[in-house]
Amino acid sequence: MSYKIVVLAKQVPDTRNVGKDAMTAEGTVNRAALPAIFNPDDMLALEQALQLKEQNPGSTVGVLTMGPPRAGEIIRQGLYRGADTGWLLTDRLFAGADTLATSYALATAIKKIGDVDIVIGGRQAIDGDTAQVGPQVAQKLGLNQVTYAEEILGIEDGKATIRRHIDGGVETVVVPLPVVITVNGTATPCRPCNAKLVMKYKRATCPMERPAEGTPYDYLYEEKPYLTLNQWSVADIDGDPGQCGLAGSPTKVKTVKNIVFQAKESKTLSGSDSDVEGLIKELLDEKIIG
Repeated sequence: MSYKIVVLAKQVPDTRNVGKDAMTAEGTVNRAALPAIFNPDDMLALEQALQLKEQNPGSTVGVLTMGPPRAGEIIRQGLYRGADTGWLLTDRLFAGADTLATSYALATAIKKIGDVDIVIGGRQAIDGDTAQVGPQVAQKLGLNQVTYAEEILGIEDGKATIRRHIDGGVETVVVPLPVVITVNGTATPCRPCNAKLVMKYKRATCPMERPAEGTPYDYLYEEKPYLTLNQWSVADIDGDPGQCGLAGSPTKVKTVKNIVFQAKESKTLSGSDSDVEGLIKELLDEKIIG
């Protein structure tokens, strides 16, 4: 049996390069000042989707992302690895979204895509670390959800069998489709790009990225329609502007800092009960643990 699979993927700022220009005056991330990468957990989700596609002939994988026009690179990265299509949500009204507004936009887009059997995303994004968007999308769509997935073992009789990595070990669950799945960081790494697919899709762009008429390769988009990526605005998905972007975001970020922990001193402890008790007391007194 074939399935329609949507991967939720995000282009995120590389948090290893957070500097003084990381925030705007409005309290949002200044993405133009930071290198952009494919969110690591979402890359693991893509691999699970591609494995399902291979196991179930006729299945399709589409990559859904939200961001500025340059976020189309996320869709291309999916196409290079075996995805079939993608959708870029890009509109000034989407800008500055917190998890609530983001999940609203993604859920509304999934409704427009229609007849989706499986939605897969990473557990969390490295720029926010909230792990909220996947579960919120499931709630807005009224779908079953499985979090902390490590591997989708298979699908049979309309039910997915999933191994989860949880505190204390692993758990295997069976869930009816349609379902939203968020993938843990311990899942199988994503496959590398396929050279033939890179050559096929390297000039795939959304309309806002397309080269101006008369520039090299502008003729390709008439000859090869698959090079035009799906680009949707708030109006295209019949979204409510009041629930998108800053307007729909009750969460405001005060500041972003790059904190490096450095040891000021070191202590050598024995394994005696008195040393261990003394260490625990010190940690409690300093509010390091509690």
